[in-house]
Amino acid sequence: MTFDLTPEQDQLRDAVRALGRRYGHSYFVSKAKSGEHTTELWAEAGRLGYLGVNIPTEYGGGGGGITELAIVCEELAATGCPLLLLVVSPAIAATVLARHGTEEQRKRHLPGLADGTQKIVFAITEPDAGSNFHRLSTVARRDGDDWLLNGRKCYISGFDEAGHVLVVARTEDSSTGKLKPALFLVPTDAAGLTSSKLDMEIVSPENQFLLFLDDVRVPADALLGESLDAGLPALFAGLNPERITVAAMGAGTGRYAIERATDYTATRKVWGGRSIGSHQGVSHPLAHAAVQVELARLMIQKAATLYDAGRDLEAGVAGNMAKYAAGEAAALAVDTAVQALGGAGMTTEYGVATLLGAVRAGRIAPVSREMILNFVAQHVLGQDKSY
Repeated sequence: MTFDLTPEQDQLRDAVRALGRRYGHSYFVSKAKSGEHTTELWAEAGRLGYLGVNIPTEYGGGGGGITELAIVCEELAATGCPLLLLVVSPAIAATVLARHGTEEQRKRHLPGLADGTQKIVFAITEPDAGSNFHRLSTVARRDGDDWLLNGRKCYISGFDEAGHVLVVARTEDSSTGKLKPALFLVPTDAAGLTSSKLDMEIVSPENQFLLFLDDVRVPADALLGESLDAGLPALFAGLNPERITVAAMGAGTGRYAIERATDYTATRKVWGGRSIGSHQGVSHPLAHAAVQVELARLMIQKAATLYDAGRDLEAGVAGNMAKYAAGEAAALAVDTAVQALGGAGMTTEYGVATLLGAVRAGRIAPVSREMILNFVAQHVLGQDKSY
């Protein structure tokens, strides 16, 4: 057992950190508040190869795994630039395509995902079903050689920045008559596909959307994989990378908040010549938050290692635990940082209150803390299913 990164992973961490620091949280916030996207940062990360670290080399990627992509997510977040689309496009879409797409689909999409010139977002969540794919109402049916898609999706991140959306729908199994999940690569400008931006109380340059699919016609090769049988394994292929990279982003955000707070408390002097950080009432909460973040990072490392080793079942348990731990740790770290900074903590200038909405959302999405506890109770503790 080792907790050391390889020399290549260390170099990646240092390089991504340097890139993030050149942009920083002020850049992230200014883009969010002006309604713009982090286009420059994304493009540079793509040119430098950071967006494609987990994509096979034959398609222009770095040939690494989710361990490397988690490093990218964490280090950018640790500099105040938590990019949600890293989770959606390289982690979910690229992994699903690399594992279950046809060779033609991989050749068409993976090089662009690797260099950042293409983004593919993911649409599973629905207003009534949430992300429970057993109850999705979005349906795809055959119409000659084509498919027609009808349904609604919600909380779709980055739709306005993407060329394609990976839509999870249900199709009829001709052998059983039952509905089974299938994934479709749908151009975001497809006829019949419309969107409506959701107003969110989160400071983020990445927007959320409602999608409406009304007889959206796509060709046969829009179906991901060689057949309908690819649908379920393809869907599950994206879940562990999603949880691991969301957790990494949360851990990085926690590190950022603690760094901002400790820099402030080590130099802020109010009574006499002692810094406010010398008082245990200030330093102990920050130390506690730092412990929680570090524990989450250990579980993220374990989950990513298991996933890259092909141990999917074990990675599922560790990935869920990592997501839970990081979500709680990030929310604690940001809240503690705001408290330590006092009034300054609520200002945009000091750059911690701007993350309150995002870390609170991290306890809800992409899977809530309660559903993770259900998962652990059932699959780790052997309890009966509660829902």
